[in-house]
Amino acid sequence: MKKIAIVASLVVILSSTALYVLYHERMAGAKRAPDPMHEADVHGEKEPTQPLLHDPAAEAEHPTEDHVPLTEAQIETMGIAVATAGPGRLQQTVTLQGEIRLNGNRIAQVTPYVSGHVKEILKNLGDPVRRGEVMALLDSRELAEAKAAYLAARERVVLAETRFAREENLWKKQISSEEEYLNAKQALAAARIEKRSAKQQLMSLGLSATRVDRLSRRPDTGLTVYEIVSPLKGEVLERALTLGEMVGPERIVYRVGDMDTVWVRVNVYQKDLSLLKKNMKVLISGDDGKEARGSITYIAPVVDEGTRTAIALVTLQNPRGQWRPGRFVTAKIPLKAEALPVVIPKDAVQTLRDRPVVFVPSEEGFEARSVSPERSDSEHVAVVSGLSAGDPYVAEGAFELKAAILSESLGDHAGHGH
Repeated sequence: MKKIAIVASLVVILSSTALYVLYHERMAGAKRAPDPMHEADVHGEKEPTQPLLHDPAAEAEHPTEDHVPLTEAQIETMGIAVATAGPGRLQQTVTLQGEIRLNGNRIAQVTPYVSGHVKEILKNLGDPVRRGEVMALLDSRELAEAKAAYLAARERVVLAETRFAREENLWKKQISSEEEYLNAKQALAAARIEKRSAKQQLMSLGLSATRVDRLSRRPDTGLTVYEIVSPLKGEVLERALTLGEMVGPERIVYRVGDMDTVWVRVNVYQKDLSLLKKNMKVLISGDDGKEARGSITYIAPVVDEGTRTAIALVTLQNPRGQWRPGRFVTAKIPLKAEALPVVIPKDAVQTLRDRPVVFVPSEEGFEARSVSPERSDSEHVAVVSGLSAGDPYVAEGAFELKAAILSESLGDHAGHGH
């Protein structure tokens, strides 16, 4: 039995060796190009003593590549489209990291102008506010004294106007002396100055001129009420007061921010500073896929010594509040487009066997040709060698051709393994 097994094993080995040799002879015969000099010798002409040599320059320019034989039907099924290489423009882009910040021009720290006890709180965190809208009420003795001084000054003006009118009438009728007329005129001027001063005092405490003019002439409890109002339209970001506590001008009781616009703070590297200018358009992208466009409104003139970067601010419209302060984003700044001799779509360049290639039409179908891509933008790539202007190439379907070559290679390896 052992002898039979050994003989059988020898038969299998010899058979496999014969098949392997036969397979490689057929492959060599299929790839061997017909030799015109050999054909001439068959017809009676003398065979040359020296074999034909390959041109190294031509071989370097167009080396042997992978081929994909396809029929017209297969080309249509795979969605392969052929285009002609030609000049184009690359849009260079600077990509930087940034952070959403509140618009520093649309933030307000709200403080009372007088001291007083918190009487009523009308606005809380997250509440929208209009400019001039009342947010809280204080009970202030300081305000009451200022209002009372203004009301008293206003009454003195009324009395001075009445006295002046009477003295002026008597002086014109030569009933009273000119001195009495001038004294009345001077008293009226002094009363008016006192009234204006009292009014300015109230306005410095945050009251508008209209509200001052509407003050009641009768002292009442309303004189002590101080209204804390919002200086701008926005949203309540912070609230720092409670009922009954004493607050004063040194205390920030509210923080209001207008979220309709925000800033994107971008750190710009030294090498990119010369490329950026004010009013340049910027594409802002979030990690959720949302995008928006803004413009550069500020570039810092000083570079930070620690990070070696400068700050640039991009103003971004935020009508729906989707860009929240504190969020990290990506800023893409398009620069001037550059014209180049050969520009093709990025997808047309594939990596095959660790080298960049494009597919070009051949007699058998398509072949992979090595190329040297130089630089690219988001959609296109510039080719500096391997593909010239006017050459046809596969603009769509290059990935499918690459997959076909790789699958065929895998099939060959699998066949050799048996």
